[in-house]
Amino acid sequence: MNARSALVTGASRGIGALIARKFAEQGWDLTLSARSTGPLEELAGKVSAGYGVTARAVTADMAVEEDVVALADAHSGAAGRIDALVLNAGMGSIGPFAEFPARRFDKLYTVNVRSAYMMTQRLLPLLRSTAAEAGTAKVIAVSSLTGIASEPLNSAYGASKAALTSLCETLNTEESQRGVLATAVCPGYVATDMTAPLADQVAPDAMIDPADVAEVVVGLTRIGRSAVIPSIAMTRPGPHLWRI
Repeated sequence: MNARSALVTGASRGIGALIARKFAEQGWDLTLSARSTGPLEELAGKVSAGYGVTARAVTADMAVEEDVVALADAHSGAAGRIDALVLNAGMGSIGPFAEFPARRFDKLYTVNVRSAYMMTQRLLPLLRSTAAEAGTAKVIAVSSLTGIASEPLNSAYGASKAALTSLCETLNTEESQRGVLATAVCPGYVATDMTAPLADQVAPDAMIDPADVAEVVVGLTRIGRSAVIPSIAMTRPGPHLWRI
């Protein structure tokens, strides 16, 4: 059997880069995508040289439909299989419900939901054929606890992540019997660049370690097709379980 293959979006830094490294450690070939060409190509070069795997860097903006289609097609053409589609790319934006601009709401949905929908839809034939050969193929979306436990100022972001989680759940109802299994990983505050402005509210060392999120994502690929895991909530320790 050929080496297992994963496509990881939002891979140039943070959780995405950690996921890429963990896959490479296990000998997976990779298609890595992000908007920033330099950091993305640097990461691809490092994992290729360090672990002896194939790592392709494909620059793509998840807000641009043509980029989403081109990324899916680039992976299909180069890899010929997809054991894991990791939908990690996303954007965050907060603001009061009464004042949140509709155009920003639209951008959140385009990046966080529409791109994931399109990417999965475009790669579904390859996911099915890989599952038929290997037993299973995984779609893993890095969602958010804000899509489960609402928080002030997160009406739009939380709604987009709730939609992403729902996408995974519904995909399972249609495709899990073919071995295509989807999981939304829903962490609370993770200590990444995105949450750095919140350091005065929650200390970074009290947030979830991004390496733990990456471990959950990669660990899901080790589970067979007999169990469907629609979503996993991850929250920091303390009395605020199911809160951020």
